[in-house]
Amino acid sequence: MNCDTKRIGNQTVKMKNPPKIITTYSMVGPKEGEGPLGKYFHEVVKDDTLGKESYEKAESELFYQTVIKAIESASLKEEDINYIFAGDLLNQLTSTCFAARDFNIPFFGLFGACSTMTESLSLAAMMIDGGFADYTIAATVSHFSSSERQFRFPLEYGSVRKPTSQWTVTGAGAMLLGKEGNFPEVTHITTGLVKDYGIKDSNNMGAAMAPAAVDTIVKHLEDTGRGEKYYDAIVTGDLGKVGKEITLQLLEKQGYNIRDIYYDCGDLIFDDEKQGTNSGGSGCGCSASVACSYFYGKLINKEIKKLLLISTGALMSPTSTQQGESIPGIAHAVSIEFNDNGGEK
Repeated sequence: MNCDTKRIGNQTVKMKNPPKIITTYSMVGPKEGEGPLGKYFHEVVKDDTLGKESYEKAESELFYQTVIKAIESASLKEEDINYIFAGDLLNQLTSTCFAARDFNIPFFGLFGACSTMTESLSLAAMMIDGGFADYTIAATVSHFSSSERQFRFPLEYGSVRKPTSQWTVTGAGAMLLGKEGNFPEVTHITTGLVKDYGIKDSNNMGAAMAPAAVDTIVKHLEDTGRGEKYYDAIVTGDLGKVGKEITLQLLEKQGYNIRDIYYDCGDLIFDDEKQGTNSGGSGCGCSASVACSYFYGKLINKEIKKLLLISTGALMSPTSTQQGESIPGIAHAVSIEFNDNGGEK
């Protein structure tokens, strides 16, 4: 295989021509806007139905508006974008596929559960680095009410939520990638393996996903030869408080101490005690909205220069849960760097 100039280690590729994340856009619901990160999101909607007759249609509209506004913020037009890479949590990617009807842009629908943000970002970056596109978009969306209807209980049921349960984020995030400009760059991509340690409780997804996050972080550091302190911030997507602590403990057992640089988007997005979100946030829109607002802003402002973003996904379905299957987890890592010299080459 003649790909030694890009492939390093077992699971990581290094971009030869690192794509630039030239703009982002984030859009969230009222509850997310009331949380600790509310001021960082580009837009907070007042009504989580967005004027639609169902939550599923609202989720689709949330995705559409986020992508359109990302394009507009870059002073581009739809015809300038070569591909959209996106997905959501609903059956057959209902939200993103139905929104794609209104775009005149080639579309790749992806399912990685809550890992979809870095899955889409990985492929969008590879497409540009490979010379197949000038501009691409990586985006994801989720909605609390549509996810609850599909995966757990009807909202009217009024079930008691377990301490380990997480609150699906109503939110969307989009990253627009291009070739030129002084912007944060995607430099390395580590694609995860599916890991399954027998967790069956859909109300404890942090425990199901944490081993996959740990495996991908370790593989990334081994493949690149970097120490964990190379990064200013290592950020997982959707583990919440429970999964975050499990991740820290498992990494420490392997000799990695990242406590002073480690953050989880699900842990950051809500004030769990005041907002009643138990272990924190989850959903495709969790890492998407937080990465596209809070962490991208830190990169642009040079508060951090080297970010490792790892979105984590619980690869379950209503059918697998009803059949008593365990919950496989996956995590994909993307290294985003914004150095004074334009990023590591």
